[in-house]
Amino acid sequence: MLKDAEATKKALIQWIRDYFQQNGPQCSAVVGISGGKDSTIVAALCKEALGANRVVGVLMPNGVQSDIDDARAVVKHLDIPYVVVNIGESYKALTSAIVKGEHFSSVTKRTELSRDALINMPPRLRMATLYAIGQNLPNGARIANTCNGSEDYVGYSTKFGDSAGDFSPLAHLVVEEVRQIGRLLDIPAYLVDKIPSDGLSGQSDEDKLGFTYAVLDRYIRSGDIDDIETKERIDYLNRINRHKLELMPAFNPFEK
Repeated sequence: MLKDAEATKKALIQWIRDYFQQNGPQCSAVVGISGGKDSTIVAALCKEALGANRVVGVLMPNGVQSDIDDARAVVKHLDIPYVVVNIGESYKALTSAIVKGEHFSSVTKRTELSRDALINMPPRLRMATLYAIGQNLPNGARIANTCNGSEDYVGYSTKFGDSAGDFSPLAHLVVEEVRQIGRLLDIPAYLVDKIPSDGLSGQSDEDKLGFTYAVLDRYIRSGDIDDIETKERIDYLNRINRHKLELMPAFNPFEK
């Protein structure tokens, strides 16, 4: 874990400042606010780096969101401007349009969307929403990616959904390191220590993954792990999801 969390926090804030100086000196940072620790911490870091007036929070419930009060608490505590966009109707409309699409059933051999498609569609709609809002801000915007290094390692994100963005402050920090940073910021402690959940399945992230972030963080940082089956599962998830972090392969006929 971080030996000097305070120094890392300061370096992170400076990194965000440097990024915007080079990639949009007048732009705002747009952060999708879920009410979880990662988006809360990213928003707080951006506020420290840029000032509250250059951080825009976007709350995007899909119909009813059980922890929407946590998301509202974040933007109110940080005192940043925010927009609320309920993606519920868009989600229903797109789901219906796809399954009613010409030849959908004959091509897919299905009459409804798969569970994976239903789970991944909201994050992709949310990312489209963040970019649309960013493109309507007076001085432009850069979209924050709020994934952390533990999630990225096992691919616990949606490609072109929450795995997208323009800059990623937490990508090289595992979950406990993110919490170390969060405890140094002006945000409520209960949000930093909140149990991660996708808000869809009724399960925590750790329940769905089949192992704890503490085990995963230790394995990422030291290579140490006690259970061989857990090691094999982590290695498997890392291998099959690596494409989410890599540049899209592109054929180059001029490459020797």
